[in-house]
Amino acid sequence: MRRVAVLLMLAALGCGGEDAGPVADAGAGSGANGWQLVWSDEFEGSAGAPPDPRFWTPEVGGDGWGNEQLEFNTDRRENAALDGSGHLVITARRELYQGASYTSARLITRGLVEVSQGRVEARLKMPVGSGMWPAFWMLGASFPETSWPACGEIDVVEYRGQEPGIANAALHGPGYSGGQAIDDSTAVAGGGLNRDFHIFAVEWSADEIVWLVDEYPYHRVTRETLPPLTTWVFDQPFFLLLNLAVGGSYVGPVGADTVFPQAFVADYVRAYEVAP
Repeated sequence: MRRVAVLLMLAALGCGGEDAGPVADAGAGSGANGWQLVWSDEFEGSAGAPPDPRFWTPEVGGDGWGNEQLEFNTDRRENAALDGSGHLVITARRELYQGASYTSARLITRGLVEVSQGRVEARLKMPVGSGMWPAFWMLGASFPETSWPACGEIDVVEYRGQEPGIANAALHGPGYSGGQAIDDSTAVAGGGLNRDFHIFAVEWSADEIVWLVDEYPYHRVTRETLPPLTTWVFDQPFFLLLNLAVGGSYVGPVGADTVFPQAFVADYVRAYEVAP
């Protein structure tokens, strides 16, 4: 499997030269299971602090995001902040805001951190309830200059809050996107993914992508198994996204019994290359 190319486009010092905390050393990591850590965000920091701006940018807006989502995504700490215990918490709230009935957050690493082949993983705890739609995913770094789906999309995990025991994976590209995405799902032992943290990962090479949950591989796509006359667009860097959508075409309406606020919690996000 080819190396992970991680592009850190900001200096290790924060704005104004103040120390913004540690950045993962590109040579760090134990090399366990054949992988070498090249980048991570462990979400260390004081309670209420925003996501690290060296890595993450909040996307602000409430136009449905092409999926009929109901939330307005903000840059407020009420919707995305560290909890002081080593976690990032994205919080969906029922409130009137900018014409929407819900708020949440959508965080991206575009222009800050890009990954290209290797292993990418996150340890996550899901919300629960009809209409909750958290995702950890990647878009080709050529976006938006290259439009979707030609830019490529790798959904490391998507989740429907009304199906708390199911993890979903999908690959989107030209000729296999939206309702025609190459997807699969698996039931996770132990019941609801909202009850505890689970590790969601992809292992990505020049010709193959494999999806895993808690090290169990459940979806595999290769260059050769793409639909006829379609194109493999996964030879480029990708940036990362974490978001918690409310409602939308993938999950349907918010259930009358869905309780707010809802939390999508990340313990870490990590990228690896093959260990030497």
